[in-house]
Amino acid sequence: MIATRSASAKRPFGVKRACRLLGLQRSVVYARRAATRRVSADDSRASVRRGPKPRVSDDALLVGIREVLAETHFVGEGHRKVWARLKAKGLGASKKRVLRLMRENGLLSPGTPKRVLGPRSHDGRITTDLPDVMWGTDATSTQTIEDGQVAVFAIVDHCTTECLGIHVAKRATRFEALEPLRQAVRAAFGGYDTGIARNLLLRHDHGSQYVSRDYQAELALLGIESSPSFVRAPEGNGCIERFFRTLKEQVLWLKTHRNVEELRQALIAWVKVYNENWLIEKHGHRAPSAVRQLLKGGEVAA
Repeated sequence: MIATRSASAKRPFGVKRACRLLGLQRSVVYARRAATRRVSADDSRASVRRGPKPRVSDDALLVGIREVLAETHFVGEGHRKVWARLKAKGLGASKKRVLRLMRENGLLSPGTPKRVLGPRSHDGRITTDLPDVMWGTDATSTQTIEDGQVAVFAIVDHCTTECLGIHVAKRATRFEALEPLRQAVRAAFGGYDTGIARNLLLRHDHGSQYVSRDYQAELALLGIESSPSFVRAPEGNGCIERFFRTLKEQVLWLKTHRNVEELRQALIAWVKVYNENWLIEKHGHRAPSAVRQLLKGGEVAA
Protein backbone atom coordinates (compact mmCIF):
# COMPACT_ATOMS: atom_id res chain seq x y z
CA MET A 1 0.00 0.00 0.00
CA ILE A 2 2.91 2.35 0.72
CA ALA A 3 4.08 2.20 -2.90
CA THR A 4 0.57 2.31 -4.35
CA ARG A 5 -0.10 5.53 -6.29
CA SER A 6 -3.08 7.67 -5.43
CA ALA A 7 -5.55 7.98 -8.33
CA SER A 8 -6.11 11.66 -7.62
CA ALA A 9 -2.66 12.85 -6.55
CA LYS A 10 -0.76 10.51 -8.92
CA ARG A 11 1.87 9.75 -6.29
CA PRO A 12 2.51 7.00 -3.68
CA PHE A 13 0.57 7.10 -0.43
CA GLY A 14 3.80 7.02 1.61
CA VAL A 15 4.65 5.50 4.95
CA LYS A 16 3.03 8.16 7.14
CA ARG A 17 -0.38 8.11 5.43
CA ALA A 18 -0.47 4.31 5.03
CA CYS A 19 0.36 3.77 8.70
CA ARG A 20 -2.31 6.23 9.78
CA LEU A 21 -4.94 4.46 7.69
CA LEU A 22 -3.88 0.96 8.88
CA GLY A 23 -3.41 1.95 12.52
CA LEU A 24 0.30 1.00 12.60
CA GLN A 25 3.35 2.65 14.09
CA ARG A 26 5.95 3.78 11.55
CA SER A 27 8.68 2.26 13.72
CA VAL A 28 7.18 -1.19 13.07
CA VAL A 29 7.50 -0.72 9.31
CA TYR A 30 11.09 0.48 9.55
CA ALA A 31 12.04 -2.38 11.90
CA ARG A 32 10.61 -4.97 9.49
CA ARG A 33 12.46 -3.40 6.58
CA ALA A 34 15.74 -3.54 8.52
CA ALA A 35 15.17 -7.18 9.47
CA THR A 36 14.48 -8.10 5.84
CA ARG A 37 17.69 -6.40 4.72
CA ARG A 38 19.70 -8.24 7.42
CA VAL A 39 18.31 -11.62 6.35
CA SER A 40 19.11 -10.90 2.71
CA ALA A 41 22.63 -9.83 3.61
CA ASP A 42 23.18 -12.94 5.73
CA ASP A 43 21.98 -15.18 2.91
CA SER A 44 24.33 -13.53 0.43
CA ARG A 45 27.29 -13.85 2.81
CA ALA A 46 26.47 -17.51 3.54
CA SER A 47 26.38 -18.36 -0.16
CA VAL A 48 29.94 -17.10 -0.70
CA ARG A 49 32.52 -18.01 1.94
CA ARG A 50 34.90 -15.15 2.67
CA GLY A 51 38.63 -15.63 3.20
CA PRO A 52 40.82 -18.61 2.30
CA LYS A 53 39.22 -21.97 1.64
CA PRO A 54 39.63 -24.52 4.46
CA ARG A 55 41.83 -27.57 3.98
CA VAL A 56 38.88 -29.87 4.73
CA SER A 57 35.54 -29.02 3.12
CA ASP A 58 32.32 -28.91 5.11
CA ASP A 59 31.07 -32.06 3.39
CA ALA A 60 34.23 -34.01 4.22
CA LEU A 61 34.22 -32.71 7.78
CA LEU A 62 30.58 -33.70 8.22
CA VAL A 63 31.42 -37.23 7.06
CA GLY A 64 34.23 -37.31 9.63
CA ILE A 65 31.88 -36.10 12.37
CA ARG A 66 29.38 -38.85 11.59
CA GLU A 67 32.17 -41.44 11.63
CA VAL A 68 33.41 -40.22 15.02
CA LEU A 69 29.90 -40.38 16.49
CA ALA A 70 29.45 -43.90 15.10
CA GLU A 71 32.83 -45.16 16.38
CA THR A 72 32.78 -43.74 19.90
CA HIS A 73 32.05 -45.96 22.90
CA PHE A 74 29.76 -43.32 24.41
CA VAL A 75 26.47 -41.61 23.56
CA GLY A 76 25.65 -37.92 23.58
CA GLU A 77 29.20 -36.56 23.24
CA GLY A 78 29.29 -32.81 22.58
CA HIS A 79 31.10 -30.85 19.90
CA ARG A 80 34.26 -30.37 21.99
CA LYS A 81 34.97 -34.08 22.30
CA VAL A 82 34.02 -34.64 18.67
CA TRP A 83 36.49 -31.87 17.75
CA ALA A 84 39.22 -33.58 19.80
CA ARG A 85 38.59 -36.97 18.16
CA LEU A 86 38.60 -35.36 14.69
CA LYS A 87 41.92 -33.71 15.50
CA ALA A 88 43.38 -37.08 16.48
CA LYS A 89 42.27 -38.46 13.11
CA GLY A 90 43.96 -35.63 11.19
CA LEU A 91 40.77 -33.71 10.37
CA GLY A 92 41.70 -30.40 11.95
CA ALA A 93 38.96 -27.76 12.18
CA SER A 94 37.91 -25.08 14.62
CA LYS A 95 35.51 -25.89 17.45
CA LYS A 96 33.06 -23.28 16.18
CA ARG A 97 32.98 -24.90 12.76
CA VAL A 98 32.37 -28.35 14.24
CA LEU A 99 29.63 -26.89 16.42
CA ARG A 100 28.00 -25.20 13.42
CA LEU A 101 27.98 -28.38 11.33
CA MET A 102 26.64 -30.50 14.19
CA ARG A 103 23.93 -27.95 14.93
CA GLU A 104 22.88 -27.59 11.27
CA ASN A 105 22.64 -31.38 10.84
CA GLY A 106 20.91 -32.20 14.11
CA LEU A 107 23.89 -34.05 15.63
CA LEU A 108 24.02 -32.21 18.96
CA SER A 109 22.70 -34.03 22.01
CA PRO A 110 19.80 -32.31 23.80
CA GLY A 111 20.89 -30.14 26.70
CA THR A 112 19.30 -28.52 29.73
CA PRO A 113 19.42 -24.77 30.45
CA LYS A 114 21.86 -23.66 33.12
CA ARG A 115 20.41 -22.45 36.39
CA VAL A 116 21.79 -19.19 37.71
CA LEU A 117 22.41 -19.63 41.42
CA GLY A 118 23.80 -17.26 44.00
CA PRO A 119 26.76 -17.86 46.35
CA ARG A 120 26.52 -20.98 48.51
CA SER A 121 28.46 -22.61 51.29
CA HIS A 122 30.03 -25.10 48.88
CA ASP A 123 31.48 -22.46 46.53
CA GLY A 124 35.15 -23.06 45.86
CA ARG A 125 37.41 -25.59 44.15
CA ILE A 126 37.06 -29.30 44.92
CA THR A 127 39.31 -30.63 42.15
CA THR A 128 43.00 -31.30 42.77
CA ASP A 129 46.18 -30.87 40.73
CA LEU A 130 47.52 -34.38 41.40
CA PRO A 131 45.96 -37.84 41.68
CA ASP A 132 45.30 -39.51 45.05
CA VAL A 133 44.96 -36.23 46.94
CA MET A 134 41.16 -36.40 47.25
CA TRP A 135 38.67 -39.06 46.23
CA GLY A 136 34.90 -38.79 46.11
CA THR A 137 32.40 -41.53 46.90
CA ASP A 138 28.62 -41.86 46.85
CA ALA A 139 25.83 -44.27 45.93
CA THR A 140 22.99 -44.31 43.44
CA SER A 141 20.28 -46.83 42.61
CA THR A 142 18.85 -48.56 39.58
CA GLN A 143 16.31 -51.27 38.71
CA THR A 144 17.00 -54.88 37.71
CA ILE A 145 14.51 -57.43 36.40
CA GLU A 146 15.00 -60.16 39.02
CA ASP A 147 16.44 -58.34 42.04
CA GLY A 148 14.41 -55.14 41.82
CA GLN A 149 16.07 -51.93 43.02
CA VAL A 150 19.78 -52.28 43.75
CA ALA A 151 22.49 -49.91 44.97
CA VAL A 152 25.57 -48.85 43.00
CA PHE A 153 28.59 -47.55 44.95
CA ALA A 154 31.60 -45.89 43.30
CA ILE A 155 34.78 -43.91 44.01
CA VAL A 156 36.43 -41.41 41.64
CA ASP A 157 39.63 -39.37 41.81
CA HIS A 158 39.09 -35.60 42.02
CA CYS A 159 42.02 -34.90 39.69
CA THR A 160 41.78 -37.48 36.91
CA THR A 161 38.01 -38.26 37.26
CA GLU A 162 39.14 -41.89 37.08
CA CYS A 163 36.76 -44.48 38.53
CA LEU A 164 38.89 -46.45 40.99
CA GLY A 165 36.20 -48.73 42.40
CA ILE A 166 32.60 -49.74 41.69
CA HIS A 167 30.26 -52.18 43.41
CA VAL A 168 26.62 -53.34 43.12
CA ALA A 169 24.58 -54.72 46.01
CA LYS A 170 20.97 -55.57 46.84
CA ARG A 171 21.20 -53.66 50.11
CA ALA A 172 22.93 -50.29 50.53
CA THR A 173 24.66 -51.09 53.81
CA ARG A 174 27.86 -49.63 55.29
CA PHE A 175 29.69 -52.88 54.58
CA GLU A 176 28.73 -52.79 50.88
CA ALA A 177 29.87 -49.14 50.73
CA LEU A 178 33.34 -50.26 51.83
CA GLU A 179 33.87 -52.51 48.80
CA PRO A 180 34.70 -49.76 46.23
CA LEU A 181 37.01 -48.17 48.82
CA ARG A 182 38.95 -51.42 49.11
CA GLN A 183 39.13 -51.72 45.33
CA ALA A 184 40.39 -48.14 45.01
CA VAL A 185 43.07 -48.48 47.69
CA ARG A 186 44.44 -51.66 46.11
CA ALA A 187 44.37 -50.10 42.62
CA ALA A 188 46.08 -46.85 43.62
CA PHE A 189 48.50 -48.01 46.34
CA GLY A 190 49.13 -51.63 45.40
CA GLY A 191 47.97 -53.14 48.68
CA TYR A 192 45.70 -52.84 51.70
CA ASP A 193 47.38 -52.21 55.03
CA THR A 194 47.44 -49.89 58.02
CA GLY A 195 48.26 -46.30 57.03
CA ILE A 196 48.82 -47.17 53.36
CA ALA A 197 46.69 -44.24 52.13
CA ARG A 198 47.92 -41.63 54.61
CA ASN A 199 47.21 -37.94 53.73
CA LEU A 200 44.41 -38.91 51.33
CA LEU A 201 41.06 -37.09 51.70
CA LEU A 202 37.76 -38.85 51.04
CA ARG A 203 34.82 -36.61 50.14
CA HIS A 204 31.41 -38.08 50.96
CA ASP A 205 27.95 -36.91 51.98
CA HIS A 206 26.21 -37.49 55.31
CA GLY A 207 24.63 -40.80 54.30
CA SER A 208 24.29 -43.30 57.11
CA GLN A 209 26.80 -45.64 55.43
CA TYR A 210 29.59 -43.05 55.38
CA VAL A 211 29.14 -41.57 58.85
CA SER A 212 28.78 -44.97 60.47
CA ARG A 213 31.31 -46.15 63.04
CA ASP A 214 32.49 -49.06 60.88
CA TYR A 215 33.13 -46.93 57.80
CA GLN A 216 34.96 -44.22 59.74
CA ALA A 217 37.05 -46.84 61.54
CA GLU A 218 38.12 -48.29 58.19
CA LEU A 219 39.18 -44.84 57.00
CA ALA A 220 41.22 -44.31 60.15
CA LEU A 221 42.88 -47.70 59.69
CA LEU A 222 44.02 -46.78 56.18
CA GLY A 223 45.14 -43.29 57.19
CA ILE A 224 42.43 -41.60 55.10
CA GLU A 225 40.94 -38.35 56.39
CA SER A 226 37.16 -38.05 56.20
CA SER A 227 36.02 -34.92 54.31
CA PRO A 228 32.20 -34.68 54.45
CA SER A 229 30.48 -32.21 52.15
CA PHE A 230 28.18 -29.52 53.47
CA VAL A 231 24.66 -30.58 54.40
CA ARG A 232 22.18 -30.13 51.54
CA ALA A 233 24.98 -29.04 49.19
CA PRO A 234 25.58 -31.97 46.79
CA GLU A 235 27.79 -29.72 44.65
CA GLY A 236 30.48 -30.16 47.31
CA ASN A 237 30.62 -33.80 46.22
CA GLY A 238 30.32 -32.78 42.57
CA CYS A 239 33.01 -35.06 41.10
CA ILE A 240 31.22 -38.30 41.98
CA GLU A 241 27.84 -36.73 41.17
CA ARG A 242 29.10 -35.86 37.67
CA PHE A 243 30.45 -39.38 37.26
CA PHE A 244 27.07 -40.85 38.19
CA ARG A 245 25.42 -38.66 35.56
CA THR A 246 27.78 -40.15 32.95
CA LEU A 247 27.18 -43.66 34.31
CA LYS A 248 23.41 -43.24 34.04
CA GLU A 249 23.51 -41.75 30.54
CA GLN A 250 25.90 -44.39 29.19
CA VAL A 251 24.78 -47.55 31.03
CA LEU A 252 21.99 -47.49 33.60
CA TRP A 253 19.40 -45.62 31.51
CA LEU A 254 20.14 -47.52 28.30
CA LYS A 255 19.46 -51.08 29.47
CA THR A 256 17.71 -52.85 32.33
CA HIS A 257 19.94 -55.69 33.51
CA ARG A 258 18.62 -59.02 34.73
CA ASN A 259 20.18 -59.20 38.20
CA VAL A 260 22.95 -57.87 40.44
CA GLU A 261 25.65 -60.13 39.00
CA GLU A 262 24.90 -59.23 35.38
CA LEU A 263 24.93 -55.52 36.25
CA ARG A 264 28.16 -55.88 38.21
CA GLN A 265 29.94 -57.52 35.27
CA ALA A 266 28.58 -54.86 32.87
CA LEU A 267 29.81 -52.03 35.11
CA ILE A 268 33.27 -53.54 35.55
CA ALA A 269 33.63 -53.80 31.76
CA TRP A 270 32.29 -50.28 31.21
CA VAL A 271 34.56 -48.69 33.83
CA LYS A 272 37.58 -50.07 31.96
CA VAL A 273 36.30 -48.48 28.73
CA TYR A 274 35.54 -45.23 30.58
CA ASN A 275 38.99 -44.95 32.17
CA GLU A 276 40.76 -45.61 28.89
CA ASN A 277 38.55 -43.68 26.43
CA TRP A 278 36.48 -40.97 28.14
CA LEU A 279 37.94 -37.56 27.22
CA ILE A 280 38.59 -34.91 29.89
CA GLU A 281 38.63 -31.39 28.41
CA LYS A 282 40.51 -29.74 31.29
CA HIS A 283 43.37 -32.23 30.73
CA GLY A 284 43.68 -31.55 27.01
CA HIS A 285 41.07 -34.15 26.01
CA ARG A 286 43.00 -37.02 27.54
CA ALA A 287 41.49 -40.15 29.08
CA PRO A 288 41.52 -40.54 32.90
CA SER A 289 44.06 -43.38 32.90
CA ALA A 290 46.35 -41.39 30.56
CA VAL A 291 46.14 -38.37 32.88
CA ARG A 292 47.13 -40.52 35.86
CA GLN A 293 50.08 -41.93 33.94
CA LEU A 294 51.24 -38.45 32.93
CA LEU A 295 50.92 -36.90 36.39
CA LYS A 296 52.35 -39.86 38.25
CA GLY A 297 55.31 -39.72 35.85
CA GLY A 298 56.01 -36.13 36.85
CA GLU A 299 54.51 -34.47 33.76
CA VAL A 300 51.81 -31.85 33.78
CA ALA A 301 48.71 -32.37 31.64
CA ALA A 302 48.25 -29.56 29.12
